[in-house]
Amino acid sequence: MQKRVLLQAAAALALTAAVLPASAQTATPIKFLLDWRFEGPAALFLQPAAKGYFKSAGLDVQVDAGTGSGAAVQRVATGTYDMGFADLAALMEFHANNPDAPNKPVAVMMVYNNTPAAVMALKKSGIKSPADLAGKKLGAPVFDAGRRGFPIFQKANNISSVTWVSMDPPLRETMLARGDIDAITGFGFTSLLNLEARGVKLADVVTFPYAEHGVKLYGNVIIASPKLVRENPQAIKSFLAAFAKGAKEVMANPDAAIQYVKARDGIINEDLEKRRLRMAIDSVVASPDARAEGFGQVNPGRLSLMASQVSDAFNTKTRVKADDVWNASFLPAKADLNVLPPAKK
Repeated sequence: MQKRVLLQAAAALALTAAVLPASAQTATPIKFLLDWRFEGPAALFLQPAAKGYFKSAGLDVQVDAGTGSGAAVQRVATGTYDMGFADLAALMEFHANNPDAPNKPVAVMMVYNNTPAAVMALKKSGIKSPADLAGKKLGAPVFDAGRRGFPIFQKANNISSVTWVSMDPPLRETMLARGDIDAITGFGFTSLLNLEARGVKLADVVTFPYAEHGVKLYGNVIIASPKLVRENPQAIKSFLAAFAKGAKEVMANPDAAIQYVKARDGIINEDLEKRRLRMAIDSVVASPDARAEGFGQVNPGRLSLMASQVSDAFNTKTRVKADDVWNASFLPAKADLNVLPPAKK
């Protein structure tokens, strides 16, 4: 009799667990690392977290600010974080320079279909085209994605040698504004607004986005640790589905999404971050290339070309293998990836 009661109780518990929503069961913890600080584009991740989309998917997601794509890749590789947001070139470099590493993260969703990297100069410098950069003094932190990928830009635009000056990130735009250097590399939606904050009018800046000057590198991707891939692939699928739902809302109303960034960093300039987010959406998330390829996805030929270009430009120990860095098996259905806002006319 007692045994029958115990069996009935166990069956009732199992039935209750089966019908409870995912959020009512034990949530899977996911530590997620951004590529940079809590700025406008971080709303793509902070809004679905704040609105409970990850929680409803059975996940307990912690979103932390980052210190660069290279650091994000490293910290996911070490297992400090389960997932992250990083420049695909940085991920490729890690794979190629650490062929025997036991835990190499993989990209599971494309977010920045085009690299945000650009070269920026003041018009008074006389620089009017990429060819005018020849012999000039360029500045950027040594880890800057635009600087790392500059040899690809240089080759595509037949630019002869340039001289590089290194500095910490906060000094990059300051040195350009002061005239200490002729041009800088950086993410357009970061450096342009930083220049404006230093008193430079955007009308006085000439910008050469890599994507518009023969360099079709992919930008930032969502990455996952191999441990998570092996042990809980469903968690990755759930994360990407919840993220896509939130990203669609953010892109439909970017200004409203900045409140979620403000909640994580109370000292941000809201108007500035609204502009930064809109610039990021227009230039790299909902770009013409993204519309052609589909949000979240990649073109195999373009991915292979990028792998070859990164191998050459970064002088990696081994050649980058495109199939090793990209895993599309966790992506939501195509209908759920239909998140881009209508194209602007």
